[in-house]
Amino acid sequence: DGLREFLAFIGDVSRAMGRLVTGRANTRWTDFTQFCYQAGPDAFAIISLTSILVGMILAYLGAVQLQQFGAEIYVADLVVIGMLREMGALMTAVVMAGRTGAAYAAQLGTMQTNEEIDAIITMGVSQMEFLVLPRMLALVVVMPLLTLYANLLGIVGGGIVAGGMGIQPLQYANAGGAVLSYSHVVVGLIKSVVFAALIAIAGCRSGINSGRSSAAVGEAATEAVVAAIVYLIIADALINILCQQFGF
Repeated sequence: DGLREFLAFIGDVSRAMGRLVTGRANTRWTDFTQFCYQAGPDAFAIISLTSILVGMILAYLGAVQLQQFGAEIYVADLVVIGMLREMGALMTAVVMAGRTGAAYAAQLGTMQTNEEIDAIITMGVSQMEFLVLPRMLALVVVMPLLTLYANLLGIVGGGIVAGGMGIQPLQYANAGGAVLSYSHVVVGLIKSVVFAALIAIAGCRSGINSGRSSAAVGEAATEAVVAAIVYLIIADALINILCQQFGF
C-alpha cells in the first residue's frame, strides 16, 4: 500500500510538472521565490559550518594513512575528489533534509490540520501545482548552488588541515587543481539535483498525508526526514554504481 501510494504521488507530481511546462499549472511564482530564499540564503550558515568540518575530517582521515608513506601531499587529491563527487552533495542534502524537508512536512501538515488543503481542492485547484511544485522547484534550483558552495568550503577546510601538516597553500592548490576535472563536478551536481527532488518529495508527501492533529504533524516531520535520508542513501549508491559502470 505504501509503495502504491508513493508511485501515485510521483505520478501526480509528474502530471503537475507537465501542466507547468505547458503553461497551464496553478503555480504562483511568488511562492517559488519565497521558498528559494528559505532554502538558499537562510541555509548558508549551517552549510558553511558542516562543509568546512567535513573537509577537515576528510583531510585528517587521509593524512593519518598517507603520512605512513610520506605522501601527505595527496591529501589534496582526496579532499578535492571526495568533496566534488560525494561529500559536498551528500552532506548538503542531509542538512537540507533535516532543515527544509522537515519544514515542508510541518507546513503542509499544519495546512492539513487547519483544513486549508481541503479548501484548495474544493476550489478546484490542484494541491500538487499550488503547494508541491513551488517547493520542489525551489529546492532543485537552490541545491546545486549550495553544493558548489559546500565544495569550495570543504576544500578550504581540507587546506587548513594540510597546512597543519606542513603543506604550503600553493602546494595544496596545485595538487588539488591537478585532479580537478569536469566529470567530478558534473557528478556532484547531478547528485544534488536528484537529492533535491527526493527531499522535496519526501517532505511534501509526508505533509500532505499527515493526520489532523498536532501529534500527527510532528510525526509527519519526523517521517519526512527519515524517508529523505533513506532516499538519499539509495540514490547515492545507484548513481555511484552507474558512474562506475559507464566509467564516468
